[in-house]
Amino acid sequence: MNYEHIKEGVFLERLNRFVARVAVDGEESWCHVKNTGRCRELLVPGTKALVSENGHPGRKTRFDLISVYKGDRLVNIDSQAPNQVAEEWVRTGGLGADASKVIREKTWGDSRLDLYAEMGERRIFMEVKGVTLEEDGVARFPDAPTQRGIKHLKELERCLKAGYEAYILFVIQMEGIRYFEPNRAAHPEFADALVSACQAGVHILAYDCHVGRDSLTLHSEIPVLLR
Repeated sequence: MNYEHIKEGVFLERLNRFVARVAVDGEESWCHVKNTGRCRELLVPGTKALVSENGHPGRKTRFDLISVYKGDRLVNIDSQAPNQVAEEWVRTGGLGADASKVIREKTWGDSRLDLYAEMGERRIFMEVKGVTLEEDGVARFPDAPTQRGIKHLKELERCLKAGYEAYILFVIQMEGIRYFEPNRAAHPEFADALVSACQAGVHILAYDCHVGRDSLTLHSEIPVLLR
């Protein structure tokens, strides 16, 4: 996926879940934070950031916060991006063949799962999780308890029983990752649910991303460690 009207800035402070102050071209501006997660290790005052000018003069926030630097590593924090890059990947053969049909946000049971795809006789449901939490080259999810995430794993298990293929794809929104693991310290119940889903036959995938100045692309498969 690609972004337009990218500018460099400096992150100053996060006012709430959705709004931050960022200095762009030497001027302080309101910026929409496209991630409601904590991101405490990323949104540090003085951090170099990349923003996209949204082109909506009536909005209070002139820019959207897209990426920030963590040391030398550029991390995309746009929570809408993982679904987009996952859809592009599935459409172009990421699961073994080009998809003839891809539907976003398809209802199954009591949930809306992120992607539904058809490839010949294959029928696939996929849940996509964006990952921005990293330490010493290890990516982890979630950064806070997620009952919704557990619910989706249970729904994927039900999809299997109904004859569908089921996947959960962790989109790691950065490069240079050694492996992925569930964040048991933050939410042990999600880690247990992920192990259960794997044992039931849900495919657990993790991919890092090439993060460009104005783009995000699924890059390489990363080992998944379910301890």
